[in-house]
This record gives sequence, structure tokens and C-alpha cells, in this order.
Amino acid sequence: MTISIFPRRSLALVAAAMAAAACSSPARLSVAAGTGPAPMLPAPRVGLLPNVLIAPARGWPRGVMPQAAPGTAVGAFATGLEHPRWLYVLPNGDVLVAETNAPVRPDDGRGIKGWFFRRLQGKAGAGVPSANRITLLRDADGDGVAEVRTPFLEALNSPFGMALIGSDLYVANSDAVVRFRYNPGDTRISGGSTRVVDLPAGRINHHWTKNILPSRDGTKLYVTVGSNSNVGENGMAAEEGRAAIWEVDLRTGAHRVFATGLRNPNGLAWVPETGALWTAVNERDEIGSDLVPDYITSVRDGGFYGWPYSYYGQTVDDRVKPQRADLVSRAIRPDYALGPHTASIGLAWSAGTSLPGTFAHGMFVGQHGSWNREPRSGYRVIFVPFAGGAPRGQPVDVLTGFLDPAGNAYGRPVGVALDRRGALLVADDVGNTIWRVTAAPGMAAAR
Repeated sequence: MTISIFPRRSLALVAAAMAAAACSSPARLSVAAGTGPAPMLPAPRVGLLPNVLIAPARGWPRGVMPQAAPGTAVGAFATGLEHPRWLYVLPNGDVLVAETNAPVRPDDGRGIKGWFFRRLQGKAGAGVPSANRITLLRDADGDGVAEVRTPFLEALNSPFGMALIGSDLYVANSDAVVRFRYNPGDTRISGGSTRVVDLPAGRINHHWTKNILPSRDGTKLYVTVGSNSNVGENGMAAEEGRAAIWEVDLRTGAHRVFATGLRNPNGLAWVPETGALWTAVNERDEIGSDLVPDYITSVRDGGFYGWPYSYYGQTVDDRVKPQRADLVSRAIRPDYALGPHTASIGLAWSAGTSLPGTFAHGMFVGQHGSWNREPRSGYRVIFVPFAGGAPRGQPVDVLTGFLDPAGNAYGRPVGVALDRRGALLVADDVGNTIWRVTAAPGMAAAR
């Protein structure tokens, strides 16, 4: 049955009924209980509909900013952008910002449920058209505010990840990795692109964001490809090559699947001590406010991380039929949970930071925030301390205050990156701002 056969009044009644049903399963555990190397995993709670608790997009009132951690300060590096989601800092200090949103996906979320969630996501600020642009920001005078803003690349296809290797700038569109020629100091690229590798896309393309990270020697790219559904409900044929991280040979364009069972990996980073690749992953929905924790984890070559058959290692998801006991038996437990439904997306290793010593060694994580947990979770930037190449201790808040007292969203943090002077940049796609976090005056930088 499709939405078009319902009269308008019936649609309103259906939406009201769904909204009422969807807000019936508040969390029984704190976010902290679902955080760390050994998160609590209560029994799933499966209802007619998942929880829905949107934070309506409001934007930042004049004079209001996020709250920075003690010993740090925050200011706006750039404002008035169009849905900025991802960041990349060039060697000369210029900052590239992907102003982007989902591509056209005619078969994603069809029917009443799909209509309902599209309305709710629009309310959360996620329904705006994609600018399909990468913008260059330059702070030439070093005052912490970009005074140069110029379209760097346009007419892209929902761009996300970016990486510079030599004179080649790689961009991950929603359907392919493409390459452009870059000259140091360029404020605009006008030359054509070369298609490096096609990525899973199509008429569903449910998790459309694709991120990229070069190998240490610059010969390969690692590419994140999210699943085409929540838990395989579109059929496993639609998941071919998805819920995975790819390894792409830049000389030949050949690719292989590096790791699988990662529902929606986004952020990527290297940990220097171990040489390990790490990723930030959004886990599955619709089994209650307390499940499943999003996470960061090291990624093993050939590793399988459970999706869709199990979560957080070998906890079987009974909704998935038929099951694959052979895969579940080798599912790897992630290293560190980040709380359920926090939508942890951005990831940046802290090497070179000029923030105080608390932030010297570990990962910055941008948590976009929940739409389906009661009470809300995420909506902050956190820091996960590391020791010996692995997380140690509880996360530390870096930026908070993205929600107003009524639960509206001033902003939603996504991508995070360190600029050339070691300050933390944060892309806020509801506030349409790039925030810059520095050490407060008189505070010593990390060593």
C-alpha cells in the first residue's frame, strides 16, 4: 500500500497515531551505561514502531554559542553555510567544507513509514536539498575567522570525504570516488575529474555518506560504505559491497572489501602507535532507546563486525531471517561504545592539537544526535582518551549546549578536524556554522 491512496485527513490521523506509538519506550539506562569497552546490552524492546523523539531544528539565536570544555574557548570560524557536514584541512591551512545532503533516492523509505520518517527528518533539519559543493575557507590573517570563502568544487553528487595525496585531490561522492588536479593555493578547481572507482549507490542508497582516508604510503584509499537498510529489510542482494570499508588501489582502481558487518561507518583515522585503522560506526535502530550503542573500533583486515545478524559482537538480532550462525560465530566485538543512538560520525586523532593536555592523546568524536531515543542522546563533541593505542577511561565533553531547554536543536555537530594550528574545527549542519575550539587564554597547549 502506498501513501498516495490515503486522503489527506487520513494521513494526518496515521501520522498522529504513529507518533503516539513511537514515543512509548523511554530509556531505562543512562547513556553512560552504554559507553566504554563493556557497555550494558539489555534485552531488546521491539514495538510496532521505533521511538521517535526529534530535536526540531532551530538554529543559533544571536549571541548564543556552544559551551566549550573547561580550559578551552569556542568561536565561529565561518557562518551562513549550507548544511556543512564534513571537513578537510589542506597543508597550507585552507579548510575544505563539504556542503552536502542526501542525493535523490526514490526507492528509499517508501510507503507510510517512509513518508512519516521523511517528515520527521525534515523537522530535524535533514530535509534540505544538497548544495553539492565543496567550499574553501581561508583565515589568512590568523585571527581564527575565515575571511575568504569561495566555491572550490561545484556540481558534485552529495560529496562527503576528501583527501589530498600529492597533487591529487580525491572526493567521495555518494556514488563514486573522483580525482581532481590540485595546485597549492588554489581557491577554485575548474578542471575536470577522473572517476577512480564506482561505489554502491542506486535508487535506495540508504546510508549515502562515503568517507575516504589514504594509506600511510599514499598508494591506497580506505572508503566507508554504509548499509542500504536498518537490518537488511531490503534483502541482502541490496547490501552487496555495503556495510563495509573498502580498500582501493589508486594505481589500478581495483578494490577489495577490507572489513564487513559495519552498519554505517563514517569517520576514519589512524592511530600512530599501533598503525591501526579506526572507524566510527552508527549501529541499528528499532529495538529500544537503550540499544544498540554506536562505537569506535579498530578495523582488522578481513574482520566481520556482526551486521545485520548480530550486534556488539555475537549478540544475535532475532529480527534478521534467515540467520547466519557461521558469520555470527566470528563477529568481532567493537573496542569502545559511544552510547545508544548518539549518531557518532566525526572522528579525528588528536596528534598536533593545541588544546590543553586533557586532549593530548585520543580521538575527537562528533555526535550528530539521536532522533529515536527518549531522552535524547548525542548532540555534542566528545574526546575519548587513549593509552597504549586503545581507549582508556570515560569520554570528556568538548562542546555541548547544542539543544535548548525545550529540546530544540540550535545545531548538530558532524565532522571534526584539527586545523594547521592545532585548534579543533567542528562542522554544524543545522547551525550552518564551522566552530573552532582553542585553548583558553593562559592555558598551556598539549604536549
